[in-house]
Amino acid sequence: MADDVALRSVTEADLKVIERFLAEPEVAGPFEWHGWKDPFRFRRRWAENGLLGDDGGTLMVALGADALGFVAWRKVVTSMSSYCWNMGIGLLPEFQGKGYGTEAQRLLVRYLFAHTQVHRIEAATDVGNIAEQRSLEKVGFQREGVMRGHAFRDGTWHDTLLYGVLRDEV
Repeated sequence: MADDVALRSVTEADLKVIERFLAEPEVAGPFEWHGWKDPFRFRRRWAENGLLGDDGGTLMVALGADALGFVAWRKVVTSMSSYCWNMGIGLLPEFQGKGYGTEAQRLLVRYLFAHTQVHRIEAATDVGNIAEQRSLEKVGFQREGVMRGHAFRDGTWHDTLLYGVLRDEV
C-alpha cells in the first residue's frame, strides 16, 4: 500500500538503484532521459556528504526493505534574501502507477516544510507527463504556468509545466 511508503537516507547499496537512472534509458523513462551522463556523480557526492547538503539532497523512497526510487530537492534562489526548493522524483518502472510516487512526494513536502524555513516548494514536469501532473496536484501543488521551450531532450525543445505549493497550503 502507498501508505507504507517511507523516505530514508541513501546507503551505499542504494547507489546502484540511483545510478540506473543515469545508465538505462528505460529506467529514466521518456520524460527524464537526457542522454548518457557521468554514472558515478552520485557516488562521489554520497562519499562527500551522504547526498544531504545545505543546497539540496536526495532520499530513497522505500517500501519495507525495497528501494523503489528516490526523491531529490535543490535550492533555487528567488531573491537576495530568499530561496525555495525545487523537488523531483525518480521511481523504478515496476513501482510506477501504484500511488507510491504521490505518497513519496507528499512525505518530502512535509519533511522540507518541517525541517527548513522555506515558504515555497516548486516542481516542474514535461507537459506530456500527465501522471506526474496528477500526482503533484494530489499532493497540493497548483499549476502555475507553462515554461515554453524549457527542456532540451531527444533532439528537441520541450515545454515544461511549473507547479508550486506554499507552506500554509499544506
